[in-house]
Amino acid sequence: MPSRRHFLAGLAATSLAPIRGWAAVGSPDYLAAALFPDGSYRLAGLDTGGDILFSLPLPARGHAAAAHPHWAQAVAFARRPGTFAVVIDCTTGTEITRLTAPEGRHFYGHGVFSPDGSRLFTTENDYEAADGVIGVWNTDDYTRMGEFPSGGVGPHDMRLMPDGQTLAIANGGIETHPETGRTKLNLPTMQPRLTYLDVSGTVLEQVELPRALHKNSIRHLAVRRDGLVAFAMQWQGDKAQHPPLLGLHRRGETLRLLSAPEAVQSTLQGYAGSVAFAGDGSTVAITCPRGNALHRFSVADGQLTGVFPLEDVCGLGPGPEGYFFTTGTGIVGELTSGPHISARPDCQWDNHLIPIRKPA
Repeated sequence: MPSRRHFLAGLAATSLAPIRGWAAVGSPDYLAAALFPDGSYRLAGLDTGGDILFSLPLPARGHAAAAHPHWAQAVAFARRPGTFAVVIDCTTGTEITRLTAPEGRHFYGHGVFSPDGSRLFTTENDYEAADGVIGVWNTDDYTRMGEFPSGGVGPHDMRLMPDGQTLAIANGGIETHPETGRTKLNLPTMQPRLTYLDVSGTVLEQVELPRALHKNSIRHLAVRRDGLVAFAMQWQGDKAQHPPLLGLHRRGETLRLLSAPEAVQSTLQGYAGSVAFAGDGSTVAITCPRGNALHRFSVADGQLTGVFPLEDVCGLGPGPEGYFFTTGTGIVGELTSGPHISARPDCQWDNHLIPIRKPA
C-alpha cells in the first residue's frame, strides 16, 4: 500500500488536486468569521495590518475556525447548536466538502487539527445523553473516524497542547438540547471542567472550579508555548455577584483565578468572550464584549495591568509585541501599550480571531 506521504505527493503533482500552502493566499495570520453588508456570512483571512486577504462564503453564521497546519485549508464551524462545518480551499475559495454532525450530535463551534494535519478533532454535544464528545475526522477525505467522551458536559473550545499529543478541553458544564435552542437546562447542577485528554481519548487530568463557582462556565482557551493554559469563563449565577472570568492552570498544579477590582469587574456583566497570551507570554488578556472592555493581566503575579475600553470587542489573538483584536463594529486593532486601530473594513466581526500556525 502506498504511504500517505506518497499519496499526497502524487496529488500535488497533478493539476486536478494541487496541494498549496498558506503562502499561496498571501500568508494570512488569522481567520475570523464576519457578517458583511450584503447580508452574507463569510470566513476571512487577515494579516497583521488588518487587511482582508480573502473572504469566503458560509451557509450561515460562523463561530470559530480551524486552520490546517500545512495546506491552505480552513474548517469554518457553525455557531452552536449548528450541525455544519465547511472545509474551504482558501486558494480558490471553493468548498471542498461539508461536514455534518452525526445524528444526535451538534457542533460547538470549535475544532483543532493534529500536528501533521491528518486528523481534525471537533467538540460536539451528544444531546440525548447530555454528554460531550470529541469527533475525529480523517482529513484525506474528511470522513468520520470515530469519537470519544470529552470528559464533561458542554465541551466548547479545545486546544492542542505543545506536546502534540494532548487535547485541552473547555467542558463548560451547560446542558442544552436542539429542541430548546440555546436554553440552558442544568444551571443548578452544572459542573464545568478543564479536561486534558490524549489524542486517543484517555483522560489524563481534570480540574474543577471551587464549589461556589460551579456556575462559572469554562468556555474558551489559550495555551502558552510552555503548556500553561488560560481559560475564559461566563458566569451563569446571581447577577449581583462578579466572580473572576479568567483562570490559569498548569498540569499537576492548582488553578489560579484572576480578576479586576470589584468596581471594574462589576461592569463586565459576567462575560468573557476570548482569551489569549501575548506573543512574549508575559501577559494574558480577555475580551469582554458586554462590558465593552479588554482586560490585561501579568502572568507572573496575576495583577491587572490594563483596562482598555473597546466597543463590542471579542476576537483576540497573540501578536509579536502584544495582541490583535477584532470588534463587532468592524475594527481590527493591535494592543501593545495601548490599543491602535489598524483597519476598519465594512463588516461585523464575529466572536473569534484564530491564529494560523504556519510551518517554520
